[in-house]
Amino acid sequence: MDRKGKDGEDGAAAFLPSHFRTRSPLESYGSRGGKGGTKEKVVVMLVTPSYCQNMGLVYVFNLIVGTGALTLPAAFSGAGWLLSLCVLVLLGFVSYVTVTFVIEAMAATNGILHCWLLQRMKKKGEIPDEDLTPSDMSCLLSQDDDNALSESVGKTLFYLTLAIYLYGDLAIYVSAVAKSLRDVTCTYVPANSSCNVTVTIPDSELCWASQVKASRMDAYRLYVAIFILLMGPFAFFNVQKTKHLQLFTTLLRWLSFGVMVILAVKILVTGSSSSHPRPAAIPSGLPNLFGASIYSFMCHHSLPALVTPISNKSRLFRLFALDYFLIASFYLLLALTGVFAFDNIFDLYTLNFQPNRCDPSVAPTQIVFLQYFLALFPVFTLSTSFPIIAITLRNNLKSLFLKEGRRYGIFLERLLFPVLAILPPSLVGLATHDLELLVGITGSYAGSGIQYIIPATLVYYARKEAGNVVGTGVKNQHASPFRGTAWVVLVILWAIACIVLVTVNHILALT
Repeated sequence: MDRKGKDGEDGAAAFLPSHFRTRSPLESYGSRGGKGGTKEKVVVMLVTPSYCQNMGLVYVFNLIVGTGALTLPAAFSGAGWLLSLCVLVLLGFVSYVTVTFVIEAMAATNGILHCWLLQRMKKKGEIPDEDLTPSDMSCLLSQDDDNALSESVGKTLFYLTLAIYLYGDLAIYVSAVAKSLRDVTCTYVPANSSCNVTVTIPDSELCWASQVKASRMDAYRLYVAIFILLMGPFAFFNVQKTKHLQLFTTLLRWLSFGVMVILAVKILVTGSSSSHPRPAAIPSGLPNLFGASIYSFMCHHSLPALVTPISNKSRLFRLFALDYFLIASFYLLLALTGVFAFDNIFDLYTLNFQPNRCDPSVAPTQIVFLQYFLALFPVFTLSTSFPIIAITLRNNLKSLFLKEGRRYGIFLERLLFPVLAILPPSLVGLATHDLELLVGITGSYAGSGIQYIIPATLVYYARKEAGNVVGTGVKNQHASPFRGTAWVVLVILWAIACIVLVTVNHILALT
């Protein structure tokens, strides 16, 4: 039932397997009046940008490796290095499984949409019989109507889960930026404070030894307010042409990660770290480790925009398998070197490299530029990402509450939703700077929904609907290697187990 086509050569549309199409989906058939009253077939070519598989490998790597990586060393330290290693590898594997689910669901949906379009065109007589293939005939013989693949309840839950995740994302950004600025600029060192840079100074202590009697918490909240005043207004507009800005932040990111790994390895090689043994397993630290690991492997919400432009999609699963292997290896290198190099690790790993106000000689590096560069690294990168995430959240809130095609007033369109996108993360940021808690909650709850529950649900219903519309004899070339329904059930059960474990731990901690 295959049709000999140019699979993998049609840019974004090549995502649809040849079994699911009669022509490139970039071609849109229509008709117009010709001479003698006849209809002529019109083919409209829609050209979309594309890139090769190697660039896709780089883009996936850059998308996944972000802020979450900076919270992994503290999570490893809190859960024990051996237990953390096993959990990270397991979570990375489950994340890869659900990535294949999303890719299969995308291909199946393209096949279903193609069949629906083919049925309509055939009814109008806009496509000749000689253009039909056996797989097309399977579509035309289907009795299934144009039922939506996801009902309104499912769409609402999807947008709601994504909105909650983005709210958590923005709260983490606000907290990380303000905390970094606070810890770098606060110069007062209490008399009874240890010179160890990794020992946290209480929030009630003064920030500056001057006439300004502001505590460290006051300074933190001041920086939250300044950050929101500077970055918040971008949510009222659209940000375009950020390619060069993203390339710049990517360069900063990898320079920072590389320097941190090198400095940690240097501490280990020179014997500067303490000799006391690191615990291999601390079960009480599992909830935060779950949240940080899930958050660190997150890419599922951006897969359609990321995968579609890849020109040759014949080896997508190998591409993602290689990416996940490299990413997991990098995470282990970053986290394990940090765990064994430092006695105590900040919830934001970059703060372990900040200048030591008490005794500059004990800092991980004596190069002042590197000290400030690493400590302020989250400020540079997260400030450029904050407007994009805020605009994405604003648009998702509109999709959740507004009806498509209906016109609304300026207050709803331009004012209300940007404020709704900015205000809750700002309030959370003002209330707490516990990044480990924020990442744990965001990753464990909303992250589990996006990374586990939604992909498993999508692929289950996509397989069912594709069988009804396209036909059981037509094969999806991008079907997940994990085809059995048992895999879907296992992913759902794993997500429930993670959520229950985290919830029970938080309840026990409160009581």
